[in-house]
Amino acid sequence: MSDGPTKITFSYPRSLEDLLQDVASLHESASGSAAPTSLIIVDGLEGYLRGPGVSGGLQQAEQSSAAHISALLYDTAAFLSQTLEERANSLAPCRVIASFQSEWEGHAGGDSSDPVLSVLDRYFQVRCTLDQDWNSALAVAGPQDTWHVYLSGAGITEAPIAEDEEDSSLAREWRLVICPNHSMEFTMV
Repeated sequence: MSDGPTKITFSYPRSLEDLLQDVASLHESASGSAAPTSLIIVDGLEGYLRGPGVSGGLQQAEQSSAAHISALLYDTAAFLSQTLEERANSLAPCRVIASFQSEWEGHAGGDSSDPVLSVLDRYFQVRCTLDQDWNSALAVAGPQDTWHVYLSGAGITEAPIAEDEEDSSLAREWRLVICPNHSMEFTMV
């Protein structure tokens, strides 16, 4: 891993087509002398899937667009991982993080009733689901948000934990409390 400065580039594509072009152009940037991208973050994927440029039947178009961008992200990350390995810049692969806010209710803990989430699950190895816990928030004095955080998917590895051993890195579910002073507290569930 390099000790030099890290270059961070922000891009704000306006449409699905622009997002596809930005992701596809990452292949080209890796062929130059600059260090290849090692992390791709797409925030608000639902906005691209439901926004302008998505045509056809709405649900079918969202699923098709989700598959298209997910496949491109997966392929791009694999290419960049290989480039990183060849240049010996990093032993870690290129990672992809994408946020998607489902319009479907009741998808907590890995239930993929949203058809778009089902498509995304085929391409992304781990899903992190956040569900607000309205019961805990009301029971606790003071204005704070309480969330349940769940990890699910094929990329989750199972490792045995002795009963007397606490290893939060292997947990699949946590409780997140965001306090009035904006500090966060995580506890295993």
